[in-house]
Amino acid sequence: MGVDQIGRESTLGDLGWRIVGLLNLYRLLVPPVLFAIYRYTLPQPTVGSEHPRLFFAICVAYFIAGIVLVLAQRLPRLPRHVLLLSHSLVDSLAIALLLYASGGVGSGLGILFVVPVGAVALLAEGRQTLLMAATAVVALLTQQVLGQLWGTGSSTDYPTAGVIGVILFLVALASWPLTARLAESEALVKRREVDLANLAELSQYIVQHLRESLLVVDGEDRIRLINESAARILGDQAAYPGALLGEASPKLLYLLSTWRQSGERPKDSGATFIASNGASEILPHFAPLGTHDPPPVIVFLEDTTEVAGKVQQLKLASLGRLSASIAHEIRNPVGAMSHAAQLLGESSHLGTEDRRLAEIIRTNASRVSEIIANVQSMSRREPLRAEQFDLGNWLRAFRAEFCATLPCPEDQVSLHGVEGGLEVRCDRSQLRQIVWNLAENALKHGGEAAPRIELRSGRLSPAQRPYLEVADRGRGIPESLAERIFEPFVTSDTRGVGLGLYLARELAQANGATLIYEPRPGDGSVFRLVFSDPLRWRA
Repeated sequence: MGVDQIGRESTLGDLGWRIVGLLNLYRLLVPPVLFAIYRYTLPQPTVGSEHPRLFFAICVAYFIAGIVLVLAQRLPRLPRHVLLLSHSLVDSLAIALLLYASGGVGSGLGILFVVPVGAVALLAEGRQTLLMAATAVVALLTQQVLGQLWGTGSSTDYPTAGVIGVILFLVALASWPLTARLAESEALVKRREVDLANLAELSQYIVQHLRESLLVVDGEDRIRLINESAARILGDQAAYPGALLGEASPKLLYLLSTWRQSGERPKDSGATFIASNGASEILPHFAPLGTHDPPPVIVFLEDTTEVAGKVQQLKLASLGRLSASIAHEIRNPVGAMSHAAQLLGESSHLGTEDRRLAEIIRTNASRVSEIIANVQSMSRREPLRAEQFDLGNWLRAFRAEFCATLPCPEDQVSLHGVEGGLEVRCDRSQLRQIVWNLAENALKHGGEAAPRIELRSGRLSPAQRPYLEVADRGRGIPESLAERIFEPFVTSDTRGVGLGLYLARELAQANGATLIYEPRPGDGSVFRLVFSDPLRWRA
C-alpha cells in the first residue's frame, strides 16, 4: 500500500492529529488575546475599531468553534479531505470577519491566516494544498472588497492584501514537500508499529509455549512476565503478571532475596521448593536483566523430579545388573530359611510364641524375595501389576501387618484421612515395599513421642492428585544429606547400605508417582507419595 493510498483512504494519523490539536489550541488562544488587545487599547482600539459588536461576536463564535472542533475529535473520524476543508473554511471565515470588523488588512490581522494555512497545507495532499491556500486568499480579498464598498476599507489596502495572498500561497507551496515527507514518515511508523506488534505477539507466543518454566520479577518483587508452565508450578490463582512473588511462593521469594544478597542460592535442601500441586521439587535459577539496582531478574524453574528421574534410570540399570548377578545367590539361602521356618512352624513341640517367631521369619523371607523381584522387574522394565483400590482400606491392612511383624503397638501408628473412599492406582506389592521402608525408617528414627508414625492420606489442591504421607517427630535428616537422600548408597546410618529410599523413589516413579521429602515444622520428617493423576488412569 503506497503512501498516497494510505492517506486517501484513511483519516489522519497520529502525527496529523497532533498538528490538528495544535491548530485547535491556536483557535482557542486567538479570540481571548484579540479581545484583551481591544480592551487595553480603548478608547482608540487597534483592533475591532470599525464594528466593535461584530468583532466581539466573531471572537465568541471563533472560540466556540474551536471548542466544537476539539470535541469533534472524539467522534468517528471523518475522511481527510472533508476534515481539512471544514477546518480551512472555519479559519478563513472567522479571520476574514475579524479583519472586516477591524478595518481591513491595515489592522495587521492578516498575519493570522499564516498559521491555519500552513497547518492545513501540511496535512493536505497534492492540489488540495493550493485549494486550502486559495480558500484563505478568497476570504481575504472578499472582505477587502466588501469593506471598500461599505466604506470601512481603503483602496490603498489592495497591494497589502495581494502581498498577504502571495505569502499564503508561498507557505502552502513550501509545505508541499514537507507533506510528502510527513506522509512517508507516518507510513513508515505504521509499518514499524505493525512489525513491533507482530514481534511482540511472536515473543509472547514463544515464551508462553516454551517447555521451560520461566518468569520475570522486577526490583519490587512483582511478577512482570510468566509463562503457562511456570504459572502451573506456582499456582494459576496466585501467579500472574502484576502479582507479588511473595504471595505466589514465599519460599521462591526467600531464595531470590538470598541470591540478590549473596549472589548464590542456599545450599542443600534450602535450594529447592515444592510446587503448588505438592507433587514435585523445583530448583530455581536466577539471571539479572539490565543494570538497575536491584535489577529485574529472569527466573528459570527446573523440575528436579524429571531430571533426577533420567539420572536415576542410569543408576537403576547398573543396580539391576548387579542384582541379577547376585539374585541366585541370595534367593537360595532365603528360600532355605523360608522352608526351614515353615517346617519349624509345623512342629508340634513349639509354643505359641515360638510359632509367631517362625511366622515372622517366613514373612520377612518372603519380603526379601519380593524386594529382589521388584528390583529385577524395574531393571528389565517388566509391566506393572497396577490395579485400582481403596487407599484407606489398604492402609488399615498395612498397619495391622506392620505392627504384627515389628515390635510396634498399633497405637504408635496413627491413621488420618482414611475414611473418604480415596482410590489410587498402582502395584500393591511395590506400594507395600515403599510404605514399609518409610514406616520402618520412621519407627527407627522417629523419637519416642506418641504416635511415633503418622500415615496421612488425602488429595492435593488444586491438582486433586491422591497422596500418602509418612510423618514422624524424630531428629529429621541432616541438611547436608537432604538433597541426596534418594541417591543409592547415601545414608546417615552406619548400619545401613543406603538403598531403601533410593528403591522407594524408583518404585514410585515406576508407578507414575512422586516421592518427596520435606522437613517437618517442629522437628521430624515428612515423606509424601503423590500418586498418578486420576484423570490419566487407563482402564
